[in-house]
Amino acid sequence: MRKIALLFMFAGIVFLAVGGYQYFKTQAAEKNSLKEAHTLVEKRESLETTSKTFDPDSFRANTGETVGLLQIPSIDAELAIVEGTDPDDLEKGVGHFKTSAYPGQNDQILLSGHRDTVFRRLGDVEIGETFTLQLEYGDFTYEMVDSKIVDADDTTIIKSTAPNEELVISTCYPFSFVGNAPDRYIIYAKPIKTDK
Repeated sequence: MRKIALLFMFAGIVFLAVGGYQYFKTQAAEKNSLKEAHTLVEKRESLETTSKTFDPDSFRANTGETVGLLQIPSIDAELAIVEGTDPDDLEKGVGHFKTSAYPGQNDQILLSGHRDTVFRRLGDVEIGETFTLQLEYGDFTYEMVDSKIVDADDTTIIKSTAPNEELVISTCYPFSFVGNAPDRYIIYAKPIKTDK
């Protein structure tokens, strides 16, 4: 009986060690991506004094590349946006679904992230609150207009909305679920036109 107890204790220690390593690895990756995103935005702001204009339709990114910042003021969140939604990409921040558009391209923009890391408080965001995407070619603000919960295998939310631009944010649901969550929490947001 004592050997079984020791075996369970050892297994628990290994489990905690692996979990702790993964947690700190994810934190370091998020911090590095956030630093890269700030550098991109600062670089853009320093170049804004030039008369050079940028065509959003020409913007492309490589998988795993940090492309900008997602700001959610209502929950005091500032998150790096990374191209791609594979596990390695989502470890760094909010993932941009590769086949979706970017701001200014007049189509659906799909961002995804883990509910237990970057989108820990996403359920607190309410209709009427805003999201701002800061990319190397500009800042784009969107207002939340709706949310819904869908099955994890439901891919019908991924679709073209052209010529209307729409920001869709997705994360696993329920937020407090342990393990692979059975559903997805989806937020829909529409662009807010500015005089910029």
